[in-house]
Amino acid sequence: MRVWRLLIDDGPAHGAWNMALDRAVQLARQAGEVPATLRLYAWARPTASLGRFQDVAGVDVDACRSEGIDIVRRFTGGRGVLHDDEVTYSIVADVADGMPRGTAASYRLLCGGLLEAYARLGVDASLTARPRGTSGSPACYLHATQADLSLGVLKLSGSAQTWAGDTVLQHGSFTISRDTEREARVFRLGSAELARLAEETATLQDALGAAPTRERVVAAAVEGIARHLGVELRPGRVEASERERALALLGETSAEVMPSRGRVRGSM
Repeated sequence: MRVWRLLIDDGPAHGAWNMALDRAVQLARQAGEVPATLRLYAWARPTASLGRFQDVAGVDVDACRSEGIDIVRRFTGGRGVLHDDEVTYSIVADVADGMPRGTAASYRLLCGGLLEAYARLGVDASLTARPRGTSGSPACYLHATQADLSLGVLKLSGSAQTWAGDTVLQHGSFTISRDTEREARVFRLGSAELARLAEETATLQDALGAAPTRERVVAAAVEGIARHLGVELRPGRVEASERERALALLGETSAEVMPSRGRVRGSM
């Protein structure tokens, strides 16, 4: 059985650090310095993350400042997500770790682990059967793709990827609860889009009738992903070299930085 590293953050971190560390882990795995890794983490403040090539104009910067919401740019693709009451995951793995090449196949494999995690929470999630939603919206949760998970017809979670050579980084969220009105303000959504956001999405609290504890969500994620992938998740630590890389990458997490095009995919 393959052994993967498990990183469970001791406490919430700022958004820029979360995004930089995910990428640093990917680059360390690509260089053969660390094993495949599952990381589970939280956010120090509510944070809007933009996809790698998303225009910052889709976010109401003034509203974010007035409400104490940070804005960062992910290294993965997709649309804007407001991170708050959730457990966020990132998976970094290489083709040598059994990861299939290509976004479609790797999404299917990794999202299977997420489905197993939701099942352990008592949530009957499924892969989204076909794309739906508002293609032009800056908000991730108004659009669903076949890389997303659904609860019936309701969008439950999204994921996003980026590849570095043969090494993939995929991350997404187990959303415990959602403030749809605040999300609408952040992404400049009108009243009709706000109504759709409330009516066409679901959280763990919605699915279970009560909010699960973070500890329960973390345990389900660890058990479900390990079982589906057939790996042993062994607790580890962030290496000093990864921290150094993450510090060097912090400037690239600024929402004002628009990078050159690369291999990113996602629907978050």
